[in-house]
Amino acid sequence: MNSRAKRLTLPLGGALVASSMIGVSLAGTAEATSAAPDRKTVTLASSGNAKAIAGYWTPGKLKSATTYVAESTASGSLRSGASRASADGKAGLVAPIGGEGASAGRSRNVNLPTTVGKVFFLDDKGRERWCSGSSVQSKYRNLVATAGHCVYDTDTNKPFSNFVFIPGYYQGKAPWGVYVGAKVNVHYDFDVYEDYDKDYAFVNVYNGIKQTGVKEVTGAEYDKAKGFKYTEDRAITQDEFEQGFAKYGQLGPYWKKLSDPDVQTVGKPADVSNANIEDYIKDGKGGVKLTAVEVTEYDYKKAPAGSWDNNSRFERFSDDQGKVGISKEQYDKLLKDKAAGNFLGKLEAVKDVNGTEIAWYKTQYFVKKWVKTTVKELYFHTRYHVILLADAGRLGDNVGGQGVAWNQKTGKKVFAFGYPAAAHLDGDKVYSGHTMKWCYGTTTNAPDVPAYKAQEHQAITCAFTPGASGGPFLLHYRSSKRTGYLNGVVSLTIDSNNNDRYDRVTTPYFDGETAGIYKYAANLWTGKFPTS
Repeated sequence: MNSRAKRLTLPLGGALVASSMIGVSLAGTAEATSAAPDRKTVTLASSGNAKAIAGYWTPGKLKSATTYVAESTASGSLRSGASRASADGKAGLVAPIGGEGASAGRSRNVNLPTTVGKVFFLDDKGRERWCSGSSVQSKYRNLVATAGHCVYDTDTNKPFSNFVFIPGYYQGKAPWGVYVGAKVNVHYDFDVYEDYDKDYAFVNVYNGIKQTGVKEVTGAEYDKAKGFKYTEDRAITQDEFEQGFAKYGQLGPYWKKLSDPDVQTVGKPADVSNANIEDYIKDGKGGVKLTAVEVTEYDYKKAPAGSWDNNSRFERFSDDQGKVGISKEQYDKLLKDKAAGNFLGKLEAVKDVNGTEIAWYKTQYFVKKWVKTTVKELYFHTRYHVILLADAGRLGDNVGGQGVAWNQKTGKKVFAFGYPAAAHLDGDKVYSGHTMKWCYGTTTNAPDVPAYKAQEHQAITCAFTPGASGGPFLLHYRSSKRTGYLNGVVSLTIDSNNNDRYDRVTTPYFDGETAGIYKYAANLWTGKFPTS
């Protein structure tokens, strides 16, 4: 990680302000900053590539993806530093979708928010990964909040590829559609300095797409189709193949291939003789071939000689005929293999009159084995399928969007939501990652984590494990409406007691610069892309 000097901010007082006019509130810059916030916006996917990215994430790949553990955990004795999260201006908030103009309320029961889901992406090694994330309020209903390290790779200074958000994700299913990332908005300090005090990201997504059905088509129609499609090869009988091949011909969907060879030991052929033995050794006859099987010198000497039967001596490859000179390096290696039982032959080192090794030999021993190789013809019918898609609409219209709050005091009651999955450091695995979980606690100043330059985080006591990264911290969460105010995203899972158990989750402090980046992202239009 690169070193940097931390920026100092002075706390300024201010009242909690709820915005009732979303278009106006989102269009402005953060009130707390006198200059534009340090923002970096990067394109994740063009509308032309978005369809292919959505198609990449098949149910199988979604299920096999693993949680992104890298850059999200800390353990050991964490020192308490002097630098602490502090407001850089007036406290403010933007109401959630459907809650414009309403006052913040209290929550008594916990109904899980529909806005929360998983973000999927390919890491720098091309592996399918996931974190948590949430839809948030925006002018065009197209914004997702997650951790910066779940979108942007600070090692390569590039965003991860194939980014999608699936709200309400469960076991490969996308109940409200798949939303492909269009642009990511992160803080400059996270991009350049790998500063986890700015480990948050706001991602604009395209309209969602959803699968409405599957249509079986011809091979020609399949080749012309530009959308999501797949083939299915079904094993059939020889009669079905011949009937289909006669109708559709060589370019049709009926085809055959040879099976993998089936090799079995058989008895000596009745016609074997000195006259045809070379044919059996070289290429075989009628699928039958004479092969050599290596044995130890002991087993070779016990085998019968002068016979063509199985397990008789194969003299032409053995004993003096099987003795060859080798190098000293080969000899030393084979000595080790011999000691491990991986070399069956005999090794010999020849010495001169002074006892110095001057030559090295290996001798191998073989017996005869008759085998017959059978190859069958297998028959198949290829079926062609095209997946029918529809525009799922805008993210916020489908699942809503959380409000956003910044410059809030510590000591607030918040809920954290996400999909924890990894085991605790002691190996105990209590979460599957398949279902959304929640924690509830009071925000406090988090311990410093120097490895991540995290000096201004807030934390709550929570036993989440990695997988929850990117999930929302929600202030004033109303269970009846399933909405609240995003006041952070899960950044680090911490073992603060050094007992190999995660016990806290942290978030960067949302200040005026966060608000400025959010407001910029909340006014970006992305739109939809063709589904046919």
